[in-house]
Amino acid sequence: MQWRRDGIQHRMTRPNREITVAPDRFEVTDEDAILVTELRSAIAVCVYDAVQEAGALLHLRCIVRVSKPADMTDTTLATELLLLDRCVESMREIAPAARNLQARIFAHVEDRPMAAETCDVVLTLVKHFLLDSGVKVLPADVGGGAARELRFRPSMGWAQTR
Repeated sequence: MQWRRDGIQHRMTRPNREITVAPDRFEVTDEDAILVTELRSAIAVCVYDAVQEAGALLHLRCIVRVSKPADMTDTTLATELLLLDRCVESMREIAPAARNLQARIFAHVEDRPMAAETCDVVLTLVKHFLLDSGVKVLPADVGGGAARELRFRPSMGWAQTR
């Protein structure tokens, strides 16, 4: 919620809507909205510019293969990079004046053999891509256990996991 001045009184305003982000998809908005997703063996990349009040949420699954759990195929990595590139480019299109892009990364790691290694490969790839794209990367928030619900309000750079 954000404070709004109404005459002399201050009051809270609620975001206009919630947008659900499915796995292997991203959403970009320049509205005061909350982007929501549930992480199950997945990574969420929240990109935003608080000055321009725009942002994006990218939801990437971390699929653990039984035969070669730590090995990611070139096709899988290329697909994830393509989604990340499209997400960042869409963010730049919606907010061309954005000069201070930042990213927060959230991850959920399953309690399975090699899941942490698989997640680390994707996290490293995502961080390097973002840094090469000129996006400031904040420390990642990685957790396990039950699935994690993520709520991200790009207009304020606010994110919450449960």
